[in-house]
Amino acid sequence: MTHLIFGAVQLGLIYAIMAMGNYISFRVLNIPDLTVDGSFALGMAVSVMTAGAGHPFLALLLALLAGAGAGLITGLLQTKVGINPILAGILTMTALYSVNLFVMNGKANQSLFGKETVFSAVRKLFPEGTLADNISKTLVVLVIVAIVASIAAVFFKTRTGMAIRATGDNEEMVRASSINADVTKCIGFAMANACIALAGGLVCQYNQSADTGYGSGMLVVGLASVIIGEAVLRHGGVTRGLISVVVGSVLYQLIIALALKVNLLPAYGLKFVSATIVAVALAMPKIKSTFSRLFSKRRAEK
Repeated sequence: MTHLIFGAVQLGLIYAIMAMGNYISFRVLNIPDLTVDGSFALGMAVSVMTAGAGHPFLALLLALLAGAGAGLITGLLQTKVGINPILAGILTMTALYSVNLFVMNGKANQSLFGKETVFSAVRKLFPEGTLADNISKTLVVLVIVAIVASIAAVFFKTRTGMAIRATGDNEEMVRASSINADVTKCIGFAMANACIALAGGLVCQYNQSADTGYGSGMLVVGLASVIIGEAVLRHGGVTRGLISVVVGSVLYQLIIALALKVNLLPAYGLKFVSATIVAVALAMPKIKSTFSRLFSKRRAEK
């Protein structure tokens, strides 16, 4: 049971980085970005090939930069070419499937077994034992999550970060203030997908393998983490939002782990549950307004 909890927390922290990317595009920019599935797999592809060459730490940096490039392309398709945001994300995601295969030398999956990863490198600093293995892995992801969240929180308090937030709140006002909204959008998408690809790179080294199809459904997982976190901590500023995302991601993975442990759900049903959680959460404002009208109508009739 202890190993199960450690595993869920570790995965929750890793996926929290991806959820931060979803939060930036979905909440800060207020634009749905469908690049997620492709950029997550891109991070895995870059990470497995670079770590396989003996550079696990460099692999994470390159995965982050690759994701930023993918996000920038999505932003440029929207702002410079004038393509619908949803379609722009779909186009980039589709193109990334071929790019990922190219990065992985035409193979759909690659293994890191027998190769050094960031986890095995840090593991050498601890004594032997299962508990030490879990603690070392947890520390690695916890430190990376803390660094990413801190950088994002500080950045969104800078002038550029405030401009990105303002673009998501009121783009017309931003343009009227002589701020280039196209640039702020591109920076926002680059940041979001950098986080997502970094998470993909970490998952790759955590699982010691990469698969081009692994990113399928990651958008829903990320949104579920965002929504669960906001339900627990309530929506506030960006810093509070980033913290809520981490909490939501860990809680989501714990729920999934416990559901699998008690055989409450088959493994293939988890993405259906994730989609249901997101759908219900997004529908809540409409449900609340409908019930509110019904109650008001009944009171008026009395």
